[in-house]
Amino acid sequence: MLPVDHPRYKWVALTNTTLGNLLATINSSIVLISLPAIFKGIEINPLAAGNVSYLLWMLMGYMLVTAVLVVTLGRLGDMYGRVKIYNAGFAIFTLVSIVLSVDPFTGGAGAIWLIGWRVVQAIGGAMLMANSAAIITDAFPPKQRGMALGVNIVSALAGSFIGLVAGGVLAEWDWRSVFWVNIPLGVVGAVWAYRSLHDTGVRRQAKIDWWGNATFAIGLTALLVGITYGIQPYGGHTQGWTNPWVLTGLIGGAIVLVIFGIIETKVAEPMFPLKLFRDPAFTGGNLANLLSSVARGGLQFMLIIWLQGIWLPLHGYSYESTPLWAGIYLVPLTIGFLVAGPVSGFLSDRFGPRPFAAGGLLVMAASFAGLLFVPGDFSYPVFAILIFINGLGGGLFSAPNTSLLMSTVPANMRGAASGMRATFMNAGQVLSIGVFFSLMVAGLSDSLPASLNAGLTAQGVPADVAAQAAQIPPVGTLFAAFLGYNPIAELLGSTVLGALPADNAATLTGLEFFPKLIADPFHDGLVVVFWMAIGMAVLGALASLIRTRKKPEAPDAPDQTAAAFIAHEAELSAELADAQPLAPATRIPEPLED
Repeated sequence: MLPVDHPRYKWVALTNTTLGNLLATINSSIVLISLPAIFKGIEINPLAAGNVSYLLWMLMGYMLVTAVLVVTLGRLGDMYGRVKIYNAGFAIFTLVSIVLSVDPFTGGAGAIWLIGWRVVQAIGGAMLMANSAAIITDAFPPKQRGMALGVNIVSALAGSFIGLVAGGVLAEWDWRSVFWVNIPLGVVGAVWAYRSLHDTGVRRQAKIDWWGNATFAIGLTALLVGITYGIQPYGGHTQGWTNPWVLTGLIGGAIVLVIFGIIETKVAEPMFPLKLFRDPAFTGGNLANLLSSVARGGLQFMLIIWLQGIWLPLHGYSYESTPLWAGIYLVPLTIGFLVAGPVSGFLSDRFGPRPFAAGGLLVMAASFAGLLFVPGDFSYPVFAILIFINGLGGGLFSAPNTSLLMSTVPANMRGAASGMRATFMNAGQVLSIGVFFSLMVAGLSDSLPASLNAGLTAQGVPADVAAQAAQIPPVGTLFAAFLGYNPIAELLGSTVLGALPADNAATLTGLEFFPKLIADPFHDGLVVVFWMAIGMAVLGALASLIRTRKKPEAPDAPDQTAAAFIAHEAELSAELADAQPLAPATRIPEPLED
């Protein structure tokens, strides 16, 4: 075990927290790409009534829990030790992976087993995510912090895309293997973290803000659940925004979050220290983080639907193999993240983070603009270049953004700040599902019924049957494409197909009919989605340029001296700390330490 003042300790901390971040984020997307195999393995029909809810909760349960708990767990890290909370996260994550892989049920019971234990696993993932950036910030001096955070944060973002490839490969073998892969990595990471990491940050003796925790969890959960069910059909409408339960969740959740904000201004030890938002740079950085997360999360879902449901079947890939090949064809996006992230972190240490954070989002916006002109049946080299550029933009933005956020708060608030950053990122991903799917459903609802009706009748399907099949909710069509599933056979039934000429029936149930049918309506929806993503990326770039009004300059500036950095932290600490004494820290990193 290396002592905390050993020159190599900071690299041990970086390597271990990078593994923890990878494990937590890979697990989210590895399930995303493996859902066709998982649904087949537990014998769930994705188009049956009520089963869309299982799919949504398989997608969103993990992200929802991490979004709700990550601030609380970062705050607990400030109070009781970041490494302790981090180590517990590794242990929980690994044990639950074992439980998930032995799901003994099928049908709805099997789905509920997976959803429930994924929620528990998300607690472990939130422990890892909430404290990893704070551990690195404690271990590295300011002049190397951007590079270190760049490696760590880009590993988290790249993990979400690495999981797509890994999930596609593993799902071809056995759906349970997507959970098995976590076990050896989790065991190695847990033992290594327990033996190697030290709590080196400022620790506070404080009380848990129970009312703040409760109102934050209830409000954010209600809001995000309302968004989740808002994209499902209700009362003859293609979406459920008029559903009383959805409205209750949205309005009630917003009211509870307002109450949460009031509580946080009154209690002595707030879970969510709102005074941090008095620094305009911290506020702008979090806003940019949220907007980029919404844009990036929506892109991931849209690209998977585009590949699995349309492009790959049109190019002869079987529906069973589309998850694997979708992951492979998205590799340029991952490479872009991996190339740009560490480089932007290193350069931001020398020249400041704002130009890279803002520039990265503008590069992302340019890639979205390029995707506007790509047809449904695109040329892959053009597509690969555009998603590579998108990955470059995301990598350029992420590390400088995190460095800026973490360097504008005092040392004893880094766990809470890290949790806030992760909350905005995770909440943005959940919001992206509601925002982008709603826009896509709105685009599909205008043109899909007519396209489906015309396509079916052209193949000899009776007009009344075709008209009824054309009324499939657009969200059902989206999720069928998302799962690489051709719904035509189920929509028409064996009796109708059996009455058609053999060639017509083969065409309807073949690889190309359904993808060709939805390609144009899907592209109409994509145009709306990508314009929204462009707007969010540009607004995020502007937010990244906001500077603090405090003097001297924030410690992320390249010419910041050690004295100014310490003075800046002391100023914020005096403003944010309460009357309770601080527990003695094991170590506070020296600003100019190599």
